[in-house]
Amino acid sequence: MRINRQSAGARLALAILSLTLAGVAVAPAHAETPRDKQWHLDAMHAEDMWETSTGKGITVAVLDSGVDKNVADLRGQVLDGIDYSNKQGNEQTDLLSHGTQMAALIAATGARGANVGTYGLAPGAKILPIRMPYDREGEMGLLPTLGEAKRAAKKMAVAIRFAADSEAKIISISMSGPAGHPDLTAAVKYALEKGKLVFAAAGNSGKLRNDLEYPAATPGVVGVAGVDRNAKPYEKSQWGPQVDLAAPAVDIVSACPGSEQICTGSGTSMATALASASAALLWSQHPDWTNYQVLRVLLQTASGNDKGLSRDDVVGYGVLRPRIALTEPGDPGPADEYPLPDLGGKAAESASPEASEPAKGSAEPTAAATAAGEGGEGGGVPTVGIAVGVGAAVLLGGAVAVWAVRRRRSDAAPTGVTPAPPYGGQSPYPPSTVPPPHQGYAHPSHDHGHDRRA
Repeated sequence: MRINRQSAGARLALAILSLTLAGVAVAPAHAETPRDKQWHLDAMHAEDMWETSTGKGITVAVLDSGVDKNVADLRGQVLDGIDYSNKQGNEQTDLLSHGTQMAALIAATGARGANVGTYGLAPGAKILPIRMPYDREGEMGLLPTLGEAKRAAKKMAVAIRFAADSEAKIISISMSGPAGHPDLTAAVKYALEKGKLVFAAAGNSGKLRNDLEYPAATPGVVGVAGVDRNAKPYEKSQWGPQVDLAAPAVDIVSACPGSEQICTGSGTSMATALASASAALLWSQHPDWTNYQVLRVLLQTASGNDKGLSRDDVVGYGVLRPRIALTEPGDPGPADEYPLPDLGGKAAESASPEASEPAKGSAEPTAAATAAGEGGEGGGVPTVGIAVGVGAAVLLGGAVAVWAVRRRRSDAAPTGVTPAPPYGGQSPYPPSTVPPPHQGYAHPSHDHGHDRRA
């Protein structure tokens, strides 16, 4: 009987243990959603901003590799644009996925549903896709000649003029090339006169040669650098007088083409898209402001400008804080005065080779920088490099895709290259005391929660 009592006790203990384990097994584990991984939206307090502005009424022209309108989170967001590429398809065909990522960072609506959807910073905005030549368009060689680079700059000028004549208010360019051109300078000036804002990626070779890249270094273009989630400069972000603002650029999650329709990446491309989206939010709230007033408020509300504008070569006038721009914009200033000094010639196309070096005498002029200010003619349309860092387009759970258009390089800096100047910085995004609700942005034209396309 003693043995039986022990057996009964053992059986009871086993039964209790089984119930306990069963309870653990059936307790649902929290799976991190793509929206949870979009740290930049939480850092920028996106859902707070969406109560005030979603970018509705603003169109952003995306000059890139095309935008796939069939990606679920961009459904209904992509307009008809124009195609300057020789690749198959049209401006709504993205063989590289890069342009779609940029568009999604601006205007994705989370249409795939709460568990799988991603959001843009300005989900009420529309996208005008302008597909540019990319991936050398079948040409041989890794490094474009100076003539090819100049012809690419001329093609970029044509695309900017198209965007300037369109309904788009903002022109977002996450592409870069080693040479400028007078036509490019003239096109940017034309766009500004037509009331547009032009944002372009500073580039991702800050640890390498750090040459000036265009159109970011073109007068009138807002050059965008990148920072990480700790508000520290992205290690590959380029620096110099062409940098005007900075935005999140590291481990940025967005929608993209493919079976999963979710990508993550790092680079000043991402920062540029988020800068463009920030402008869309502000302009939507103040539709009567001019392009110059919108830019001025973005500058004066960037981190570090509480006591007046100040800049450095790493993050320009600071890290964008669109929530502050929406809630405490300050004086937008004159409607007809461009708020940056470069149109007066500070960052002209004929900039000296030393323009990208903050310390005098620290490096020899490079061939690309020396040639950047020279004009040129010729036929053919080469590529303009897409400004994404190596390994920047990683499908979640998938392989790494490298978009190095001009050449593939290691991260070892060449001898004689000046390191980026020290950056003290400050946190532009104070942590929220309340966890974000992650309830998303409900676009009235979409039925959320039912689309499960892979």
